[in-house]
Amino acid sequence: MGRSKGMIFFIMMTVTVLLSGCWSKKELTDLAIVSAMGVDKTEDGKYAMTLQIINPGNVAGGMHGSQSPPVSIYSATGDNLVEASRRASGKISRRLYYAHANLVVVGENLAREEGVAKIIDAIDRDHEFRITTTMVIANSSTAEDLLRTLTPIDKIPANKILKALEFSQKKWGHSLKTSIQDVMKGLQSSDGATVVSGFRLVGDPKRASQLDNIQESEPESTLEASGIAILKKGKLVDWAYGQTARGTVWIKDEIQGTDINIDWKEHKEAIAYQTIRQKTTVSGQMKYGQPHISVHTRVEGSIGEMNVPLDITDVKIISKMEKKLEKKIKGEIKQAIEQAQANKADVFGFDDVIRRSARDDWQKLKPMWNDVYFPELKVDVKVEAYIRRAGLRNKSFLSSLDEE
Repeated sequence: MGRSKGMIFFIMMTVTVLLSGCWSKKELTDLAIVSAMGVDKTEDGKYAMTLQIINPGNVAGGMHGSQSPPVSIYSATGDNLVEASRRASGKISRRLYYAHANLVVVGENLAREEGVAKIIDAIDRDHEFRITTTMVIANSSTAEDLLRTLTPIDKIPANKILKALEFSQKKWGHSLKTSIQDVMKGLQSSDGATVVSGFRLVGDPKRASQLDNIQESEPESTLEASGIAILKKGKLVDWAYGQTARGTVWIKDEIQGTDINIDWKEHKEAIAYQTIRQKTTVSGQMKYGQPHISVHTRVEGSIGEMNVPLDITDVKIISKMEKKLEKKIKGEIKQAIEQAQANKADVFGFDDVIRRSARDDWQKLKPMWNDVYFPELKVDVKVEAYIRRAGLRNKSFLSSLDEE
């Protein structure tokens, strides 16, 4: 018995010794934590990599004492991303650590001329980089200019871009937060078509990278969400803006919240409608030997503002408002479809809908889907809009003023 206890004790001590350390430990003081990576193409065809490195002390302690930026920017070029990364590491006294990188920015010129496929392939091969990282395309700018821009409130510029995308999608619906994984799935479709949100620099790029830019109450240079990039075979072919961009988000069922303004008689954008919940379903079938798509959107919301004196206890007025909303949303969806068809880029995944609903026919359609069937595809759009709330007032406050 005593011998058994001794053996158990020996095993426990051995296990304790073996498990007491971490074979792959990384000291924080030896790491340069990358918050964002940008990629551009130089005039001589090389990749220009820009890295946004977090300065932990300046982020944690604020900038008032040290007057130093929360991030540092390092750039390097190479024939490929691996070479550029190694060249950048030679400028830093720490090992580059990509596991916390939550943003990849691709310059517009690179996205148009070469596309994003090679960049995604390199990232997917890296064991540290996460494919759930958000990707954006610099609109009318370089990735370097975006990453060099210092931002107020959100000290780390990468976080500013991520939060702006999230809030824009939740409150406005004109943008769409997409991860590298989302883009990969889109590129694997029959025509390699997908969408990526755009971001742009407003103001002077040189001013944007200076610390005094964010020490003003109204910074001269800032960053903002700007359009949705349409990619085909990984290359940027067009931009969707405003209501057309929102139409794309409607079809993809990614609207989280938005405001819709409708006219009333001679008054432009007189009524503001705020969505509460919404759902879009897409179905497909073959009709007379041709593919056919149906898009059905159902939305519920409330009246947020009225600039005309109306009594919205009147069922007829509510019904008329709902019809106007349906027409407005339907128009946005059709605009998005027309733009995608003009670019021969099925960013909505209509091909997959037909493939699932008509498997036998799909094999005949697939070779000519991009150039023949999708551009001429018949799409029925049906929208149901409902007003569920009218705020705290049924009769417009403006009506009482008119009565006086």
